[in-house]
Parts: sequence; C-alpha cells; structure tokens
Amino acid sequence: MSDRVRVTLEGGVADVRLARPDKINALDADMFQALRETGRQLAGEPGLRAVVLSGEGRGFCAGLDFSSFAAMGNAGGGGRKSAGGNLLDPLDDSPANNAQSPAWVWQELPVPVIAAVHGVAYGGGLQIALGADIRIVAPDARFSVMEIKWGLVPDMSATQTLRHLVRLDVAKDLTFTGRIVDGHEAVALGLATRVSERPYDDAMDLARTIASKSPDAIRASKRLLNETARELGVAEGLQLEAELQKTLLGKPNQIESVKANLEKRAPRYQD
Repeated sequence: MSDRVRVTLEGGVADVRLARPDKINALDADMFQALRETGRQLAGEPGLRAVVLSGEGRGFCAGLDFSSFAAMGNAGGGGRKSAGGNLLDPLDDSPANNAQSPAWVWQELPVPVIAAVHGVAYGGGLQIALGADIRIVAPDARFSVMEIKWGLVPDMSATQTLRHLVRLDVAKDLTFTGRIVDGHEAVALGLATRVSERPYDDAMDLARTIASKSPDAIRASKRLLNETARELGVAEGLQLEAELQKTLLGKPNQIESVKANLEKRAPRYQD
C-alpha cells in the first residue's frame, strides 16, 4: 500500500484511512493511485466483511490538490495526469476511468463500505464519500460539489452515486452552485446517512455489526440493492461523465476559472 492510504484489517473489518493530513488528504497523483490500488487489493481479501473509510487529520478530503490546478493554469491547460496515466483514460477491467476509480472502486467492492466523514469533503472528496454505501458524518462536516468553481463537471462517478441519493433538483442545485452544506443538511438532502458526534467510532461499530452477519448474505444484499437501483447502465453513465469532462478540460472558460481562483478575482468568461 502507498503511504497515501493506511490500511489495517482486524476481525474482517478493513480500516482504510486517507493519510495526507498536512494537505487535508487532498487528491494528488499518488493519492489517486493509492485509492485505486487499495480498493482492488481489498477486493481480493477472502475474509473481508466490511470497510470503514475515513481521513486522518482535520478532514476527510479537501478534493483535488490545489497545486494540480496551479500547474494546469501555468501550463495553459491539458489533461490531468496520475501515476497510472491520464486520469480520463479508461481502465481495462472496470467501467470507470482512472479519475472515477478512486471513488467507484468502493461500489465495486463486494462488501459494505462505510464512510466516516469529519471536516471537509469537497469535490473529489465528496465523490469518494458518495462511493461508500453508508455515510456517517459529523454535524459540522462540510460538503460541496465544488467542481463548478473550476469550470468543470463532477467526473469521479457522481453521475452514478449522487443521482441515486438526492432528488434531481437537489443534485442540480448542489452542482450548479457548489454551495457548502453541513452534516445536518447533508442528511436532510440525502447526501449522508446519519449525523454522529463520533463518526469514526460509530462507523467502526456498524462495520463490526455487519461483520457478525452472514458474509454471503451481506455480499448478495449489496449486489442486489445496487443492481436493482440503477436505471442507466453504469458503463454508459460513467462514459458520458468522462466525455463531457473532456469537452471542458483545457478550454478557455475552464482555464479562466482556474486563473480567476488562483488570482482571487472575478472570472471573465467568454460566451
């Protein structure tokens, strides 16, 4: 495992922690790769019963590393890169691409995944939390579909998670504005399962309860509920997400979004 993600496995429960606390677990190339690899390695653990996903330090995940956008702005655009190649490149053995997999891999895991969220879950960090089956959140946790700030659409599998959790108009409100909601509103909207003063402890307790049940029934239940909930096929939805993002990345208005944020000024978009 990479030092970006720490994993301990005990009693059938995997304790998975994003481990870049100095950057509020922001997503850089190594974090993208570590999350993908962690999910895939856990999928091969025969005794795995449940997973708790959390972030070390002050928050769950602040989203894409700010320096990635700085590099994009200075270079005049271009595709986002990771250690595994361009983040929009498809993977051979998944409907998700490199960018979507760190969030979608938790849906591909055959066992329940519980996200324990404190601090911030912004942009890609929110999408990783949405990839979990259950979200237990602190009352003062903060959530945002923040991609609009950078002139982008959410492209880490939100089309296959957010739309099943909240009403369409709510998804549009959050996506169009990037507004920040706290833990209580997140539960009211459907972004989160329940509020807790100690989300990590409660997530671990829930994971241990799940681990005490029939593993065959638990795995079958996750597959049954996920497959019956989907309308548009996963592959088609994820492909559309990636295609739309490619039409935005590196274009003048997207670069202007980045530059305006870096320069702390109002953006000047072209119609």
